[in-house]
This record gives sequence, structure tokens and C-alpha cells, in this order.
Amino acid sequence: MGSEGINPRKPKFLCIHGFRTSAEILRKQVTAKWPQSVLDKLDLVYVDAPFPCQGKSEVEGIFDPPYYEWFQFNKEFTEYQNFDECLAYIEDYMIKHGPFDGLLGFSQGAILSAALPGLQEKGVAITQVPKIRFLIIIGGAKFKNQSVAGKAYASPIQCPSVHFLGEHDFLKPYGTELIESCIDPLVIHHPKGHTIPRFDDKGLEDMHCFLDRLQKEVASNSEQDISSEKAS
Repeated sequence: MGSEGINPRKPKFLCIHGFRTSAEILRKQVTAKWPQSVLDKLDLVYVDAPFPCQGKSEVEGIFDPPYYEWFQFNKEFTEYQNFDECLAYIEDYMIKHGPFDGLLGFSQGAILSAALPGLQEKGVAITQVPKIRFLIIIGGAKFKNQSVAGKAYASPIQCPSVHFLGEHDFLKPYGTELIESCIDPLVIHHPKGHTIPRFDDKGLEDMHCFLDRLQKEVASNSEQDISSEKAS
């Protein structure tokens, strides 16, 4: 007998860290604050951004270097440098280490993650990898640059998404705007600021429901893939 039904494949997420931090920092924060019951349902792959930190990191003295950034931007967050290089880097990583079912992003990584499904749909970015099907957004927002935003949010974000919204997060108003652009968002509120939050009882229950839904969709798609392979 096969083992597919006994040990179904976990949804695989590429984890995109925040500005001037690192894959290892995000991994430490997630594994320290999220319960094993959540972590056991996900296959999380953490990746460092392509560019070494070009200024002071806000986590200096809290987490060890090195620190990285995905791209650079002006104070108004309307002009970006190395953005196309960032998108190409993510696509190359996804080709080599995927396929991925979804993206998990925090802060700058959350802004990137939430924009990628729309950019993919418009044929602007990550066109050589399977469609992004799920999002986990922590401390997210929209891009302000019109050339990016006009493509990323031209249509509502279709894929199921969960958004962590901190009561004292400076990005909360912008995270709310992002949620309004999503067709199927689950919002988990927490009392903290711009950070990876812990779950309260209600948030944990909602997260488990979200992950159970993801698992069913992944299992269903896997069965379809197996059927297609047999038919061919």
C-alpha cells in the first residue's frame, strides 16, 4: 500500500524575512513564538535576501548579523532600487528549491509576498514557477510605487490569505488597506507592535482552520497530479 494517504505532503511556504534582518532571524522568531501544532502543519523554507544590509539594522544587539535587505527605497517608499533584481532572485530560488505552495512574509517580506501573486498573474514576475496559492502576511502593506502597485493590485488578490494585524504596529493602517484588496482574507489580531506575534486562543483556532483548509487543497491537487501522471 502507498503512504500518500497516511503522510500527506505539507503545504510548502517560502519565508521572506523583514528589512535588514535574515532568514535565520525570521526562523528563530517563528519557531520561538508559534506553537508546534502550527509548525507541524507547514513545510517552511527560509531564504536570505540578495543584498547585504546597507545601513543600521533595527535588530542589531538583539539578533546576530549578518543582515540582508530585499531592495532599497526612498523615505516615501515610492522609489525602489534593485527591485527587478530582487524579483529575479526570488524566482531563481523558487525554481531551484520549489515548487512552493505559498509565501510567508514579515514586514518588507510581507509587502513583497502580498504583491507577488498579482505580479505573477500579470506576467511581470516569477512566471517560470507554479502559481502562488496561499499567503501568510505578518505586518504587511501595499507598495506605493504606481508602476508596481498598478500591476500587483490591478485585480483583487485571489488566493486564500491570513493577515496578522498588530494593534500597535505602525503599519496597521496600511495592512488594513492590503486586506481590503484580498478576496479571501483571514485576519488575526494581536495586541503587539511590528513583530512576529504569539497566538491567543481565538487566533490559534482560526489558524488551525486555515491550515486544515490548505492541507485539503494541497492533498486534492496532489491526487490530481498523480491521476494526470497515470493517464499520460
